[in-house]
Amino acid sequence: MDAYQSRLYWHIRRIIVDGDLAQDTLQETFIKAYQNFHQFKNDSQLYTWLYRIATNEALQQLNKLKRMQKTDEDPEYHMQNLVADNASGDAEEIQILLQKAIQSLPEKQKLVFMMRYYDDLPYEEISKIVDMSVGTLKTNYHYAKQKIEDYIKENYEDNF
Repeated sequence: MDAYQSRLYWHIRRIIVDGDLAQDTLQETFIKAYQNFHQFKNDSQLYTWLYRIATNEALQQLNKLKRMQKTDEDPEYHMQNLVADNASGDAEEIQILLQKAIQSLPEKQKLVFMMRYYDDLPYEEISKIVDMSVGTLKTNYHYAKQKIEDYIKENYEDNF
């Protein structure tokens, strides 16, 4: 499991953004994997199985965050502020904007984009993890890239 810890942490961190919550979610992922290891089928790789658990745990945490919102504040706005707050002072402007753009995507597009762009997973493996057809994944990835590009074009001059 140690071999996968860092990769899973950064996958979760890209979904959740908050480092402490991502660490908690990673721990929950390993607990669930341990408790349910008897259900692991060798029809997929161990990492693919862990990745799916991590993805589900991260999405559950996001849903909890959304339910816990006590103000009228939009959850996407909240996540964008977390990104800005967690960005280091010398971070590239475009990287901050990219993270904000990713956080503004619909859930499915965000997930597919992060798995493909950051984790460089093939569509076939993503398909097993999120239980979507390869065609649907390609469409979601295409629209995500388009929306990110539009977001950056619209906001680059305004913010910097």
